[in-house]
Amino acid sequence: MRKYLFAAALLTSSLAQAGVEVTVAPNSLLRLPTATSTLLLDRLEIAEGATLSVPASVTEIRVGELHMGRDAHIAIAASEQTFRLEARKAEFDQGSHINARGSSGSFEKPAAPGRNLNIRLEQVQLGDLTIDVQGGIGRPGYQGLEGADGKAAGCTWGEAGDGYDGQNGGDGQTGAAGGLVRLEVPADFPAEQLKVKLDGGLGGAAGEAGKGGKAGAAKGCLVYDTDGGKPGRDGQPGQPGANGSAGTLNLVRITN
Repeated sequence: MRKYLFAAALLTSSLAQAGVEVTVAPNSLLRLPTATSTLLLDRLEIAEGATLSVPASVTEIRVGELHMGRDAHIAIAASEQTFRLEARKAEFDQGSHINARGSSGSFEKPAAPGRNLNIRLEQVQLGDLTIDVQGGIGRPGYQGLEGADGKAAGCTWGEAGDGYDGQNGGDGQTGAAGGLVRLEVPADFPAEQLKVKLDGGLGGAAGEAGKGGKAGAAKGCLVYDTDGGKPGRDGQPGQPGANGSAGTLNLVRITN
């Protein structure tokens, strides 16, 4: 059997074959390559405090034996494609996490929902396990532009100009939805030791109001004085976005 501590030289085709043991060393991070879509492994060992990072292109991992050490993580990137994890034997130590949260929105991209998961564990030893498919936080609202300042008074052109009004802030966008989890487990699976986070993402923050422009300044002239202008009004802040909808958990007991 071949054994790899790092995935860079391991998985170069779209299907990684069985007969392979992958070990993530304690307190380290191993990123799977993006060229792989399906992994067929004899054993996957994620040691204490270690993280296996799964890119969006990976849609399935099938493994004979899966062991997650204390505070070990599987971090699954957001994607519209459902991710499937199947293990004939699985052991989860205290603090094990499978994290498939959606990414937060930004001005360049919207928030992503939690990734949908199909997980099948035929035999399980469970310390505890957290599955997190919460949606990403909504995109924040744009900040309103500040109003331009009024032109100062002058002895040649007369009175000062008024400041321009600030723009209103943009509204935050709705948070992304939580993911859908289908979890197939043995009949004696201790569900009380499982925690599943399904919340939709928080709504995006409201955009701040733009400030009004300053009034044009008054000026004293030889023959007459010119009055100053009026300041522009501040804009209105935007509205915060609504929270995203929650995902669902479908817990299925395997019967022989």
